[in-house]
Amino acid sequence: MLGVVRSRQARPAEGSARPAEGDDGGPRVELVECGRFPNGPRPDGDGALRWDVTALWRGIVDGLRSAGDVARERGVEIRGIGVDAWAVDHAFLDASGDLVADPFSYRDPRTDRTADDVYRRIPFADHYTVNGLQHLQFTTEFQLVAGVSTGSTSEAGVGAEEWARARHLLLIPDLITYRLTGRRVAEVTNASTTGLLDARTRTWSGELLDRLAAEYPALAGLREKLPELVEPGAVVGPLLPAVREATGLGDVPVLAVASHDTASAVAATPLGEAGAYVSSGTWSLVGLELPAPVLTEASRTANFTNELGLDGTVRYLHNVMGLWVLDECVRSWAQDDGAPVDLAGLLAEAAAEPGGRCLIDVDGGEFLAPGDMPRRVSDAVARHGVDLPGTRAALVRVVLDSLADSSARAVAAASSLAGAVVDTVHVVGGGSRNELLCRLTAEATGLPVVAGPVEATALGNVLVQARAVGLLPGGLTALRDVVRASTTLRRYTP
Repeated sequence: MLGVVRSRQARPAEGSARPAEGDDGGPRVELVECGRFPNGPRPDGDGALRWDVTALWRGIVDGLRSAGDVARERGVEIRGIGVDAWAVDHAFLDASGDLVADPFSYRDPRTDRTADDVYRRIPFADHYTVNGLQHLQFTTEFQLVAGVSTGSTSEAGVGAEEWARARHLLLIPDLITYRLTGRRVAEVTNASTTGLLDARTRTWSGELLDRLAAEYPALAGLREKLPELVEPGAVVGPLLPAVREATGLGDVPVLAVASHDTASAVAATPLGEAGAYVSSGTWSLVGLELPAPVLTEASRTANFTNELGLDGTVRYLHNVMGLWVLDECVRSWAQDDGAPVDLAGLLAEAAAEPGGRCLIDVDGGEFLAPGDMPRRVSDAVARHGVDLPGTRAALVRVVLDSLADSSARAVAAASSLAGAVVDTVHVVGGGSRNELLCRLTAEATGLPVVAGPVEATALGNVLVQARAVGLLPGGLTALRDVVRASTTLRRYTP
């Protein structure tokens, strides 16, 4: 049995999985959810959005304790634990290894103008030839600069005092791994989202770190604060005695997995040789799996990113808005109604609405922050001069039409920029359950859409663990064969 710790901004969970024999005699994976708890950024006393690490850790410990109970009930042994989470956000530890402060959320507006200042000093093109990342205003690099400087040589940033106390920097999944084992590492798939990694060598970039330190002297000690890098499958260490006591678990190894949740999801996407993927959740990550990064000027201009994947691969993708817009609309309506919204009924009504009334730019910055999303979508529709019926279903149809169109444009661009043929689009994650969105994506791309698995991130996490402890052999192709044997896939034709 293998424990999976998933920590996502919308709905983190802990689960357990065990490889089991499929009907055809081949291995498959059974996922058993053992715990779930709410998680989201909260305003601190100054109004900044931060993650509540204490609550996050409490939920993880409870989930691991529950996983131990499930294992004992089933008479199986827990062979490993793996942690995945969202990208870019990070925590600081002081000289004693204690948390300096709760980490900022990437949705906090403190980085709104930081990238412009950084690019004036270190051009975007110079960044791209090294890290291969698309422009995102909240990348770890920009969060660090915003923390130490406002862009003025005389003004400190809002996190300068925290930075002064910091001795170590850990990304969110690495922070959890550290609390489990006492060892500080950075797993490469998540480290590749920081802006500080060389996409070709899969190592910290001395060039970018030196240039940052030259432009922002307060960051001169950044290199020493970064942990050693490890690849998915590495054994980080056993559980600390205190964690064993709190969870009731034994001497279980904690394994590095593809700790960026999208990297785990892509690892569990049943891709063929000509498949594109849409990892559809709060965000939609749309792209291809490649053997090497694409660092051309055309790729940079198109704002495509090169994040690292399992087994030396590159996730060549565009980060587009996902179900966040729809989820925020539903949340707002639930607050208005004082009761949960019937999402299934609302999607059925949206399917009956005429399509193509209006396509809005769902990737626009006005949709990034939480709060009153229906008004912002309505305002975007009004800017197009469209007189939309004043129903929730009509608004949902516009959102889903726009999300499908955004994904289709990203698939076409990835194919062109990488010189790759695409004959199928795989939709994984929560969005694979949204039949209307999958159908609209097939129509928008003109390609068949294969939907599933829903829990791609958990599957990818546990498959890497299973291989690391010797329960599954082979490379990515073999792991994806297990995914196909373990999942019911649904096909949509345009």
